[in-house]
Amino acid sequence: MDLRTIANEYLFECEYKKFSPRTLRIYNLHINYLIDYLNQKGITEVEDVTPQHIKQYLMAKQRARNKPNYINSILSTYKTMFRYFYKEGYIDNIPTEEVGSIRKEKVIIRTFTKEDIRKMLEYYNGRTFLDVRNKTIIAMFFDTGIRLSELIDLKEEDIKDDYILIKCGKGSKDRVVPKSPFLAKYIFKYQVIREERFMDRNLIEKEFFLSKNCRKLSREMVERIVKDAGEYANVSKDIRVSPHTCRHTFAHMQLMNGLDIYSLSRLLGHENVSITQIYLNGIKDDDVIYQSKKTSVLMNL
Repeated sequence: MDLRTIANEYLFECEYKKFSPRTLRIYNLHINYLIDYLNQKGITEVEDVTPQHIKQYLMAKQRARNKPNYINSILSTYKTMFRYFYKEGYIDNIPTEEVGSIRKEKVIIRTFTKEDIRKMLEYYNGRTFLDVRNKTIIAMFFDTGIRLSELIDLKEEDIKDDYILIKCGKGSKDRVVPKSPFLAKYIFKYQVIREERFMDRNLIEKEFFLSKNCRKLSREMVERIVKDAGEYANVSKDIRVSPHTCRHTFAHMQLMNGLDIYSLSRLLGHENVSITQIYLNGIKDDDVIYQSKKTSVLMNL
């Protein structure tokens, strides 16, 4: 069976299962890169693909200095695809089952400092629509750990009195995230100025955060909002200024403030707690000792 033909069938299955457009684009790229590589070696039929071929392709990625996490994510895509081929009866064995993950180095996630956060919030200190909107966006990233894609898709109806409902987040799972009094204040300010700005217009877009032209925000627009604030705050060069670093910072500080890892995993929308455990690597021994004093068994009798 022609590999490219059934790969397109698998991608259609992913689309049918409502994978996000971004995930579909990534899957499409990685799968076609592999097929092109195999075609160059004269392999066009799925039955001819062996574990050795997959390993050779991944080794080429290693030689190109791709990081283990990236390579393992590619392998995960291939594993899922070949399992689909097996389930549909296209192959008698799954070549990727004999391919192990690349050993990962211990990752220390670099996050923003408290002073970084204060200055990034301070940057949007005006009373214009854009300043109020941008400050609310920055506050929401730091106060909820929301993903960039989730923030862009947020609707007015998702903003509740005490929490924010994130519908169909990553993995198509709904969840709730906190809404502190600080964040609630800026959400209210944004709602007021948003209503004033667009009161004479029929809102076509249903999203909560809108552009000055009453359109849905793009990923690039929100990334620029965070980046500009980071430049003003003079964030350290070894810290990536991005919405995802805001999410990392939320997770790190929630742990530092005493939230247990299981509750944090739910707030972040992780499939299992093992994904969340990576944030423990960033906590220093002195911080662990300080926190443990507050939770001392005898001191809390």
